[in-house]
Amino acid sequence: MSVETGVPSDLLASHPETAYFWGRVVGDGDLGENSITVRTSDETAARRLAAIAGSEQVDKRIREREYAHDTSITRTEEEFTVQVFGDLPGRASAAFGLPRNGQPGGYRFDTFADHDRELLRGLLEGCGTICFKSSAGTVGLSFVADDRRLLETIQGLLDGLPVDAPSGEIAETSSGGYWFGVDDAAVPTVGPWLYEGSEETGLFAPSRRRKLQRSLEQAAEVDP
Repeated sequence: MSVETGVPSDLLASHPETAYFWGRVVGDGDLGENSITVRTSDETAARRLAAIAGSEQVDKRIREREYAHDTSITRTEEEFTVQVFGDLPGRASAAFGLPRNGQPGGYRFDTFADHDRELLRGLLEGCGTICFKSSAGTVGLSFVADDRRLLETIQGLLDGLPVDAPSGEIAETSSGGYWFGVDDAAVPTVGPWLYEGSEETGLFAPSRRRKLQRSLEQAAEVDP
């Protein structure tokens, strides 16, 4: 089993743990006036995020979610919520350009330049999707968000990776948001790169990593 994460003394400093934490917050979380909320469907990830943030409580509920690309499709899943209270929302918004109280975000992640793997892993698990495309025999890896600027920022992060990670144009979803996908041919390289070293750090959602691994195995079994 992977090593448990520690508790960083400063959540705004550059650490693998903080990079992963803020990736998850940006991907599926909110900055309020005096609290930060981050959501996940993976209980193990929720407890790791709580440990990083120094939060003592993880709330659980059942949530019905629309499929990002087709709002006529919904799925029911467990949702775990981690909350952090205090002055951190204002400090994080100022430091990283994160949206708060309905204000748009600028998304400045230079602080985490040395931990782009963990940052992108958090973003993928927060607002990314992974699926096996049976018709094409390939694996799809895409990012979905209401904020187009966030997706542009993620594309910029992908462009700076040491592995080739080309992506398509940002397009609108049926729900009024935006999405883009990494080129299918690059996913067998990009996906494993994002999870490299995760077993040692514990900074990942086991259910999301398993889905990526299963999808890549399915694609590998398809006759060329």
